[in-house]
Amino acid sequence: MTSGVHPAADAPWYPVVRDLADRLVLDTSDSVRAVLLYGSHLHGSNPNRNSAFDFMVVVDSYRAFYSALRRSGGMRRWVWLMSSMANVLPPNTIAYAPDDRELELAKCLIVSKQHLEQALGPNPKDHFLLGRLVQRVGQVWAATPEERAWLNDLVSAAHGRVLDWMLPYLTEPVDGAGLGQRLLEICYQGEIRPEAKNRSESIFNAQVDHFQTVFGPVLVGAERSGLMVRSAEGFSLVAPASELVARRWRRHFWRSKVRATSRWLKHIVTFDNWLPYLVRKAERHSGTKIELTALERRWPLIFLWPRVVRFLRNRPSREITR
Repeated sequence: MTSGVHPAADAPWYPVVRDLADRLVLDTSDSVRAVLLYGSHLHGSNPNRNSAFDFMVVVDSYRAFYSALRRSGGMRRWVWLMSSMANVLPPNTIAYAPDDRELELAKCLIVSKQHLEQALGPNPKDHFLLGRLVQRVGQVWAATPEERAWLNDLVSAAHGRVLDWMLPYLTEPVDGAGLGQRLLEICYQGEIRPEAKNRSESIFNAQVDHFQTVFGPVLVGAERSGLMVRSAEGFSLVAPASELVARRWRRHFWRSKVRATSRWLKHIVTFDNWLPYLVRKAERHSGTKIELTALERRWPLIFLWPRVVRFLRNRPSREITR
């Protein structure tokens, strides 16, 4: 992103994205402050007709948002449960599909302004939101120009701080694109995901220009401050990160992996039809048809675990492209 740029209005999926965002705002009685688009549809990393649109929905109040969504018929869960889980481990992930139109599904991360500021600030609790918002992001809808400017500033500041947490992992010279590639490798190691093992590579290839544009100036700034030096091979650290800094960020990414895994368990409660969605996602990235048994469909929390473990162990090394 150049921060806050709208998704391309001429993209074939844009009318669907705008309609989904407008209807979500309408269904939640003005409790939404902004809707962002990220993920495979935006940066073109192998989406297909069954791929959900990835939304990040910024709200003032979890209780107000979920209360309005329940009143409109867009959610059947208890408001107190959804609000409590959002405050304990933000964000919640929900499925939003007006009129149950399966091919117009938005997978929405619901996050308050306060939690988003913390997640993109200098001391994030984990990397779940930060790892997504340093990639290309588009603003689909904002309540006011002030909200749009606030998001631009917030994301731009997160871009500027990327070297704070990447220092221990920069052992070779990089340019802006190379920094983005290394960043994706580290972020993907911090989550358990159903995609092929080279997913970070395909996501990088779809966003090379974005990373060069966004992180090139960050590296130039680091050179001016004396943190890095430039050579023909790229930008290198003047001195390696201290052991104290390295330990801090190793702990951070270990904690991120624990929290990201906990979110998978939370999705079972917050995300309608989570099992068919997860199966389709695994099929899309592995190129393998997955047939669940009757027991796995009826009691997935008991009988699905062996298959999940086998799938994660035997993920293809390279993603299937279509």
